[in-house]
Amino acid sequence: MKRKNKLYIVIALIGGLGFSSCNKFLDEMPDNRAKLDTEAKIDKILVSAYPETAYLVSAEFSSDNVDDYGASNPYNERDLEQLFRWNEVTEDTDDSPKQLWESCYKAIGSANAALEAIEELGNPASLNPQRGEALAARAYGHFILVNVFAQHYHKTHAASDMGIPYMTEPEEELDPKYERPTVQEVYDLMLRDLEEALPLIDDASYGATPKYHMNTRATNALAARIALYMQDWEKAISYANAAIGTNPSSIMRDNDLIASIAVGGVTDAAIYYNRSSIKANLMLATAGTNHGAYFGNYYTGSKYAHGALISNTETALSAAPYGRVNSVGYKPMLFVYAGTNLDKHLFPRVSYQFEYTDPVAGIGYRRAAYAPFTTEETMLVRAEALIHLKRYEEALVDMKRWVDNTLVNPPATFTVASINTWANRLSYFTPQEPTPKKRLDPDMIKFEQGTQENMLHALLFIRRIETLHMGLRWFDVKRYGIEIERRIISSGTMIGTVESATKLTARDNRKALQLPPDVISAGLTPNPR
Repeated sequence: MKRKNKLYIVIALIGGLGFSSCNKFLDEMPDNRAKLDTEAKIDKILVSAYPETAYLVSAEFSSDNVDDYGASNPYNERDLEQLFRWNEVTEDTDDSPKQLWESCYKAIGSANAALEAIEELGNPASLNPQRGEALAARAYGHFILVNVFAQHYHKTHAASDMGIPYMTEPEEELDPKYERPTVQEVYDLMLRDLEEALPLIDDASYGATPKYHMNTRATNALAARIALYMQDWEKAISYANAAIGTNPSSIMRDNDLIASIAVGGVTDAAIYYNRSSIKANLMLATAGTNHGAYFGNYYTGSKYAHGALISNTETALSAAPYGRVNSVGYKPMLFVYAGTNLDKHLFPRVSYQFEYTDPVAGIGYRRAAYAPFTTEETMLVRAEALIHLKRYEEALVDMKRWVDNTLVNPPATFTVASINTWANRLSYFTPQEPTPKKRLDPDMIKFEQGTQENMLHALLFIRRIETLHMGLRWFDVKRYGIEIERRIISSGTMIGTVESATKLTARDNRKALQLPPDVISAGLTPNPR
């Protein structure tokens, strides 16, 4: 990353010191930290090489997976309203873009500190696993940042669209000055880090907790997703094969087990869903977040929700490529919570846990566990790449694996022909007459009308179900140039208002979330508005 005098970025210092404590920090040597001179110390700092803030809320509430349940719903969160309306988020909460930005760069800083220490020790072969993990974690942190705070990768525009600063060394200066590289440069650097990391990673070095690290499967899954986003279809397939194998049936989620054990509700089901013993969870992460409450059986944040209208017309209970399914037709089931000011249709995706700091007073922190990479999502990455290569029957194999594993009664016929029939009889979505079939912009990703487009609609529908509440739908919206018009719901499933004036278009500037205000004030170029 080249340094420039004209731009700079506020980044949390490696030791967890923010700029609020700069004066005290300047009383000491700039590098007054515990010296990373042993494998144990390097292992310890790598624990902090993963963001403690999740991107899930920022992405999910920006997407088309939620509606506005009107002024009569009092359970509003100001930051959710700002995300929902694609406004600058001024609220500073556990889930705010500001916290996400700082958390990702702090994690990247820890990865860079480990890499610098390994280099100072002479890059011994014994530290290859730690070097591999640090490189992969660095790529993961930048992947989150570039996909939230920049336009999506576009073959034509990536070389000119502003990305985010790519940090390749620890930050030790008070006012480090940086330029914003292009999206293309950020993606190239991520792939470079991952390609160097993969031969070095040793899952055995993680002991009993490989799922909480960038292990071999997770790193290949990240590389597959990045290659997919770059429209390098062959590489996406290759990385996906390395992550989950050509036939991932043995490491798919045991939905029958989750459904049989988790009978207490969506929160209990989500706890089982995110167990490290579940082979489908290629990687697990924890975060301080309200996400589990927003997408749980709680009134918290229920003004913006995935409710009956979206569920019945666009997602789980709509006219799916595998037929209509009721709430108990899924494994595990779709949990439906309805009542006064409460309309939520939920799948167990993110666990909700409360960490008490004072049990007597009943106060503490909301936390969650979630799976950034899974067998199923990686399998669908491969299927999408195969569709773009017109290898429809191969793509169908992976799509059918998902259908058979997810539905209580899978359809007897699930073929390219049946998908064509399904897609051809659907009208394109409008806010007033919603359907699961939303227009895709061929300028974003080229495709042919007919079978290829129909297969993509089916694939994107399945991905939307599989990743519901997980934020990845927002990246799909950006990738395919899907337009969104916000709806205000009244009287249950009736559309009260369609806010056409705020329509989000294919390469709308607002698809790149605005940088945190203090970062802009510090001098980093903001995203255009």
